[in-house]
Amino acid sequence: MTHEKTSSTPKIALYEPDIPQNTAAIARTCSCLGAILEIIEPCGFLFNDRRFKRVVMDYLDKSMIRIYKSADEFFKEKKNERIILITTKAEKKYTDFNFNINDTLLFGRESFGVPEKVHKKVKNKIKIPMIEKKRSLNLATSVAIILSENLRQTNYIWNK
Repeated sequence: MTHEKTSSTPKIALYEPDIPQNTAAIARTCSCLGAILEIIEPCGFLFNDRRFKRVVMDYLDKSMIRIYKSADEFFKEKKNERIILITTKAEKKYTDFNFNINDTLLFGRESFGVPEKVHKKVKNKIKIPMIEKKRSLNLATSVAIILSENLRQTNYIWNK
């Protein structure tokens, strides 16, 4: 299935990612599903890291990646856009949330999530419900779940 990049495209934002294989898998998911990948630096690895390159293979579409030098730059650029933070600390389930096609879906760092200052800047927070006493899903898995629900609700690619 192919897609055309439009001005209304879902965006996956990764806050200071630190595992190259996860970021590569997310880049691949974004490429296949038509989402833009946004990376908020500092990143815990280089994009020429062999672990990143091995997973991303030939799916890396540099025109669909945006790098922000800091969280401050990210939030300044996004001041007129809706950001949704996906966090285990949210009360609202992702299945109870109404997505828009041009939402920015913000995911925290694998080892830490996002700091409290980021939590305070984001109004919309959702979670993926899990069985009790489980900490979290793999980041790439979480992105696939949330992005798929965004695409399902907005019919972005399902009817192409």
